[in-house]
Amino acid sequence: MQGSKRSNFDLLKPYEQQLWRLGALAERYFSDDPNTSLLKLRQLAELLTQTVAARIGLYTSADESQYDLIRRLQADGFLPREIKQLLDQIRVAGNAANHALEGNHAKALTSLRFAWQLVLWFHRTFKDPEYRSGPFLPPTPPADEGAELKSQLDELRQAVVEYQSKHQQVQNQLTQAQSQLSTMAEERTVWEQVATEAEEAKAQLGQRLEALQTEVKAAPQFNKTQLLSFATAAASQVVLDESQTRRLVDEQLRQAGWEADTEILRYSKGTRPERGRNIAIAEWPCEGYSADYVLFQGLTPLAVVEAKREAKDVSAALQQSKRYSRTFGASSETFLHEENWGERGEYRIPFVFATNGRPYLRQLATKSGIWFCDLRRPENLAHALDGWYSPQGLQVLLARDEARADQELSNTAFHYGFPLRHYQQTAIQETERRISQGQREILLAMATGTGKTKTCVALIYRLLKAKRFRRILFLVDRSALGIQAANAFKDTRMERLQTFADVFGIKELDEQMPDEDTGVQVATVQGMMKRVLFPADGVAPPTVDQFDCIVIDECHRGYTLDREMSDTEMAFRGFDDYISKYRRVLDYFDATKIGLTATPALHTTEIFGAPVYSYTYREAVVDGFLVDYEPPIQLYTELSTHGMTWRVGEDVKVYDVTKNQIDLFKAPDEIKLQVEDFNRKVITRPFNEVVCQYLAQELDPSGRRKTLIFCVSSSHADLVVEVLKKAFETQYGAVEDDAVIKITGDADKPLELIRRYKNERLPNVAVTVDLLTTGIDVPEICNLVFLRQVNSRILFDQMLGRATRLCDFDGEAKDSFRVIDAVRVFENIGNMTAMKPVVVNPNISFSQLEGELLTVADDAARELVRDQFLAKFQVKKRHLKGKDIQDFEVKAGMSPDDFVKKVRALPLNELAKWFAQHPDLGEILDRKHEGSGQGMYVSDHPDQLKNVERGYGKATRPEDYLKEFKAFIDSHGNELPALLTVLTRPRDLTRQQLKELVLALDKAGYTEARLATAWRELSNQDIAARIIGYIRQAAVGDALLPYAERVDHALQTLLAKPPGGVAWTNPQRDWLKRIAAQTKANLLVDRASLDDPDLIFKREGGGFNRLDKIFNGQLQPVLEAFNDALWAPPPQSAQR
Repeated sequence: MQGSKRSNFDLLKPYEQQLWRLGALAERYFSDDPNTSLLKLRQLAELLTQTVAARIGLYTSADESQYDLIRRLQADGFLPREIKQLLDQIRVAGNAANHALEGNHAKALTSLRFAWQLVLWFHRTFKDPEYRSGPFLPPTPPADEGAELKSQLDELRQAVVEYQSKHQQVQNQLTQAQSQLSTMAEERTVWEQVATEAEEAKAQLGQRLEALQTEVKAAPQFNKTQLLSFATAAASQVVLDESQTRRLVDEQLRQAGWEADTEILRYSKGTRPERGRNIAIAEWPCEGYSADYVLFQGLTPLAVVEAKREAKDVSAALQQSKRYSRTFGASSETFLHEENWGERGEYRIPFVFATNGRPYLRQLATKSGIWFCDLRRPENLAHALDGWYSPQGLQVLLARDEARADQELSNTAFHYGFPLRHYQQTAIQETERRISQGQREILLAMATGTGKTKTCVALIYRLLKAKRFRRILFLVDRSALGIQAANAFKDTRMERLQTFADVFGIKELDEQMPDEDTGVQVATVQGMMKRVLFPADGVAPPTVDQFDCIVIDECHRGYTLDREMSDTEMAFRGFDDYISKYRRVLDYFDATKIGLTATPALHTTEIFGAPVYSYTYREAVVDGFLVDYEPPIQLYTELSTHGMTWRVGEDVKVYDVTKNQIDLFKAPDEIKLQVEDFNRKVITRPFNEVVCQYLAQELDPSGRRKTLIFCVSSSHADLVVEVLKKAFETQYGAVEDDAVIKITGDADKPLELIRRYKNERLPNVAVTVDLLTTGIDVPEICNLVFLRQVNSRILFDQMLGRATRLCDFDGEAKDSFRVIDAVRVFENIGNMTAMKPVVVNPNISFSQLEGELLTVADDAARELVRDQFLAKFQVKKRHLKGKDIQDFEVKAGMSPDDFVKKVRALPLNELAKWFAQHPDLGEILDRKHEGSGQGMYVSDHPDQLKNVERGYGKATRPEDYLKEFKAFIDSHGNELPALLTVLTRPRDLTRQQLKELVLALDKAGYTEARLATAWRELSNQDIAARIIGYIRQAAVGDALLPYAERVDHALQTLLAKPPGGVAWTNPQRDWLKRIAAQTKANLLVDRASLDDPDLIFKREGGGFNRLDKIFNGQLQPVLEAFNDALWAPPPQSAQR
């Protein structure tokens, strides 16, 4: 074909001849074969998309479907939504032409014009961003040109004429082009040649695209970021007129469930509403004007739609839709509701829409999207949508009585199958109040561990029961949290013993499509992104009305600055892109958004606004709902203190991750790395070994108190697991392999590992990166270990939040948790976090706090002391009983719960006066009682532990008061061998000897009951425990003490003065406390007791041999020292 022939697709010639050929053939076939024209346009769009992919380095093969390629380019961020929309329109029309033999001139003309816009975008993106185009050149009309088609072609011709009059310099060229186009139909030979060339070109097309991609990527000026900006700018220049907009709207309405075709379903062509059909009827007359569409469900008009050309400000067009709603006339062909809507009852149709076909962009909200307004209430504000309501969605919205629902919520009490704490009720009430006021974005900030899930369950139940919303989407960011949430909905009993799931249908993570009776759909953000933004071919995305409320758990998501991204998240490329897609999912549904988080981030408040209600970690500790963390245990090793250095010329090992090999090179300059680089820039096994040796001394892998270790990376976690197991083996002689496991995203079945960690005895130690930083509830976690630096305040707070939950261990309450910091994370981030410990020193006494309340004058200091007193008291009050609680209530004049309310409510300046009027509360509360209690450097630099420090100073506990009592035994010491042992060598007494002695004394009439009556002894019920005390008091003059106090005194003595002066390790302290507890129960613990299968020592500790390992081979001397201390003279203050 001659190069002088003019086509709308001539811009494509310099890029790829095949592109131009397909466009020219589509124009050629338009007049006599619109079906073939549509097929050629589909082929053109496919090749154009492949060329775009090649030019940005993303081309894979010609076998990739157009649908998948469009989705991939969109996911990469290169394909603007306006361009995707045009490509989809051509693809759908081309598929219909190919499979259903559909295609008329109107559709072909629309697709030609869409393709021309794509060509302009392509040229502006890759060649000339400033390119200014003339008008679209209308193709040769068919012989049987219909009125509608003639009208469109006339408009196009008129546009050419107007352009000619404004641009005289190109008039001759355009005239010539028009003349040439009009004679194309006769040039059969030329067009046959073009068609033949097009077919022949297919064979080499893939090779040319691959070569193009290689050439482009190798070019020094290749800048994908710059191309992206050009593509975005070029997309903004896409201009569609009203007829093209209508074509886009038709397809969008059809996807939402409406019958729509501007050309056929028109009022002027006799289309009328029918029962059982949901029809978008075009050009409906309204008092001398025509509404672009009226949406009918059966005979009932539900909405008016105004469709403007793309350049129009769409939000303003709603006024025109409102006018049509006012002027819609009743007739025998329609059914109108008896009531009108609006403040003055002026609206006949309840809903109005306006659109210009442009996809919704938040940055251009008034000029994009589908604007919608519910006219039933004047306070309903218009807002932009990302899609169309379905017929069912509008019907449900029409049936909803929001005012009645709001009133019902305000009158509904919180009587459910589980108690809601005061702050949970307040959070729910404030949320409901904001909803009633029309607020569409709501943020709740509640500290980790304060029951956000239960709050959500109650809130959602109330909203659904009151019919304030029809279906709620519960969004989580990880599958583990989704499973946890679904279980909460299924297991939580609400009313009349019914669970939430008994009342409202639940769809879980693996169930993508909600049913009619679904009340809650649980989904991950990533899964919903795929459904909304990247649905599978042939699967329509959900309609915008599928959910009318979205509750987003852990809505701070996006703090990816300092966390390893999972494979799923890597598909979203980065923080900005993730948040963009995250925001699009939230914007997509016409729903009230309720976000919950413990740690609001900047982007969180940008999406949801400032929190409408906050309940902080500090408040939760003071209220007794969370436990405080002790000042951190800070480990200082030689390397962490001084760093590691390679001098110039030294051999340096570098691990090449990609090659999985270690390379060696000479240091060209001095290389110095500090602790923040450990395990991130340098692999240092010696440092990890030193830390793990310390952990092995402090942790008991067979105990119930669990540990969570945070590492830098998955490979670092692997190293720590290996090293820690060896350290445990060295410390204890043996350790179960499952005691320590890695739980990261790349572990085998991580959800199953999390379940085991939460519910089973083993694993006792979990080593992770950050999979367990959010929303995982394991109350038994008592130790957190930081082996990585943290640069995000949000992430750090989430990490600390893993150990804040309350827990009981065989009646002993968890009143704090430990943090072991080996990398100075607290030094770097402690001043950033809002989650500071309320009681900095857990050993500060109530008496000291009471004294400070009486003496400090500064209100800020008084508030701090008050909060510390209340936080400590919330732990203490759970263990107050007997005489202590009686004494407390007498002194305070109220119950412990009323005391908390009183102190919290008192003005700061009245606190001192109140405590002065109620003295000695500190003394009562301080009483202690039974039961309390790329390439990476590889370093071989040796390391050793230098120092272990507490953040607050030396960690010691004051001794319990010991109560006195007195008794004696008479002159039978020389008659019974066991009695002689009790009097002279009590450390050597065995359980068997004691049993024989008790039987002999009983036979002689010395029973425990008599002694107890005589001395009004009401201590514990272990008979032998008291008898020994009576014997020694009578024979050697020992003070008569409750045996439990003797045991406590012995334990405190041993803890305060360990043999050899070496401080006890944490496991040693735990087992000493268990020995003391068993001594109270069974009078004494001897060598045989440790191997008794019925006692805790064998069942949980493995017997004498294993426990001896814990005590470094000194268990027998420890037992002897304990028994010596048991009968040592008590403190003078304890004697009676």
